[in-house]
Amino acid sequence: MSVATLLLARDEVERLLTPDACISAVEDAFRRLALGQVPPPGILGMHADEGSFHVKAGFLALDRPYFAAKLNANFPHNASRHGLPTIQGAVILSDAGNGVPLAIVDSISITALRTAAATAVAAKYLAQQEVGTALVCGCGGQAAAQIRALLCVRKPRRILAYDQDARKAAAFAILLAKESAIPIEPAQDLAGAVGQSEIVVTCTTARRFFVTTEMVRPGTFIAAVGADNEDKQEIDPYLMAQATVVTDLTEQACRIGDLHHAIAAETMTADKVHAELAEVVSGTKRGRASADEIVVFDSTGTGLQDVAAAIAVYRSALNAGAGTRFTFS
Repeated sequence: MSVATLLLARDEVERLLTPDACISAVEDAFRRLALGQVPPPGILGMHADEGSFHVKAGFLALDRPYFAAKLNANFPHNASRHGLPTIQGAVILSDAGNGVPLAIVDSISITALRTAAATAVAAKYLAQQEVGTALVCGCGGQAAAQIRALLCVRKPRRILAYDQDARKAAAFAILLAKESAIPIEPAQDLAGAVGQSEIVVTCTTARRFFVTTEMVRPGTFIAAVGADNEDKQEIDPYLMAQATVVTDLTEQACRIGDLHHAIAAETMTADKVHAELAEVVSGTKRGRASADEIVVFDSTGTGLQDVAAAIAVYRSALNAGAGTRFTFS
């Protein structure tokens, strides 16, 4: 007997999986990880000449046991050279009880939504309650999802947008201002923008850190999102050493995150990491300790987030009768 698999395109994922729903799914998944209800997710990465591929996979048991594996290609020069997205790929969601493939889902949308959801979960526990200014660094495909998710848990009075391409930052600010009641302004002075902000989100393809110790004001929460392979870096290793560091997965961040670079620079060691996000969400480890504490969330992206988001959008699609059904046989 063949079972139909659901194919979900990017626009369907974006329509069916709201930021609130994705945040809830990702937060619950991290809590279950801390409680030992799911095994740690896995990752495999390989480099190509102009980019890289990685596979992230994880289990999650809800109404049934699920498994998801996401294959992502990351080619930073795609936009300028080929007119293609930087990140492309697919998520395969399977029934972990019998191996049946339940859905094949566009990974661009899943990656953006679940990464932003992790930032929002971390901000919920680690950012100050009152936020005057939030800054997003890097106005590419991830930035809009980051802002939309962040606004679900914090309400800054204004948002700054910075990009090395000032035109991209200006266009991003105009686009997001249309859907938000919060003023969004392009920023040309990175150091000044960081210094004004209580929340800083970095989602770039940088290979050299650009947020330095002297830029950051006391009490800042930094979500370092861009370093998802060993060659990418956004945060000064000395800032990592001075801040309270929370990772999505410490073992993974030691290999591919900004933590990896801090360890390589010998400014800190893995045992200096305060907590994993799962521990903070579950209450096993504390969140923010004081108004002056600088907290860095080293977000490398996990298969646990992918399976949580894929389950959420799969269920939503079934309820809405959405997607295209097909069989391999």
